[in-house]
Amino acid sequence: MRRSSEKILTTHIGSLPDFVVLDTTAGDHDARLRTAVGDAIRKQRDCGLDIINEGEFTKHGDWLRYVEGRLGGFEPRMDPQTVFTAGKDREVFADFYKYATEQGTLFYRPKENLVRPVPSWACVGPISYRGQDSLAQEIDVFRTALGGAASRDAFLTTTAPASLEPYRKNEFYKSEEEFVYAIADAMRVEYQMITMAGFLVQIDDAWIPALWDRIGIQMGLEAFRKYCLMRVEALNHALKGIPQEQVRYHLCWGSWHGPHVYDMPMKDVVDVMLKVDAQCYLFEAANARHEHEWIVWETVKLPAGKIIAPGMVTHSTDVVEHPELVSQRIQRFAALVGKENVMAGCDCGFGRRSHPQIGWAKLKTLVEGAALATQALKYH
Repeated sequence: MRRSSEKILTTHIGSLPDFVVLDTTAGDHDARLRTAVGDAIRKQRDCGLDIINEGEFTKHGDWLRYVEGRLGGFEPRMDPQTVFTAGKDREVFADFYKYATEQGTLFYRPKENLVRPVPSWACVGPISYRGQDSLAQEIDVFRTALGGAASRDAFLTTTAPASLEPYRKNEFYKSEEEFVYAIADAMRVEYQMITMAGFLVQIDDAWIPALWDRIGIQMGLEAFRKYCLMRVEALNHALKGIPQEQVRYHLCWGSWHGPHVYDMPMKDVVDVMLKVDAQCYLFEAANARHEHEWIVWETVKLPAGKIIAPGMVTHSTDVVEHPELVSQRIQRFAALVGKENVMAGCDCGFGRRSHPQIGWAKLKTLVEGAALATQALKYH
């Protein structure tokens, strides 16, 4: 994994702004997918981004539902999904959430690309991974579209066991821990396939901190941290043998367009994040609820060899950040952990969260701000 040793490098979280749903049953699906991925790579390069991906187009833009056909041992259930509708934020701001849900404004939803609810599943047998063919196609589409670009500048996203668990009820394993580790064992196949193909693997894990609002407050901080640490240990079990230099870990607070008043403070989860066997950590740092938390790094020591990629632009507002603001944010972190240990990132993915014109404008300003920070930090 490259470091910001010659300039401040730029990257993003994975989901690109102009995602469109492709009909998987259409005869021209593969051709259209390859065209879409090729266009996504061209746009990222034209924008000047350094570490890029395929826009999550090969996953049809859904970091959760893509895995439905890849895990064996589950059957669908009609049980209502309360994980989306519970939580202190939704309780205190009930009028807002009622309004936002009715208007469809918690996420960006163009008419032809409505967000489908994630169904619930029940584990009724041994969990297995059966997505090898789908992932092999994903890798092939991405590699072909890259045209031989260095793999150290390319990543593919996948999902952490802790973020798959909330939608899956255990009716087979003897304990919660055994269940989580079984998910981890299955997902290990996916993590290995991505890294063996030569790409960086990004593990997305929004539900680790986002569950604080749903179940953590009632549990209390100590109990919830134990809950999180067990799931991080399961993830590390799945990552065993994979070089840390190929692993990125993305943590966020759910990224819907809401108040987020009851988000878990970064100071209470930063050490949990750093326990993940990854080299690079990506997290929200640009939105109004979390920008102040850069100060955490005044007391938290970044382990040797690690990299942070804080969000320097955010999906949470349609206001496009000024490049000078992006530069200031980068310099803040560089002063605390060292410029070579900072990569300029985004709070979360832009697909289904920002209008395409806004999303791409933010990625452009990310690159421009990184260039200003490079000058200010006197690389040359």
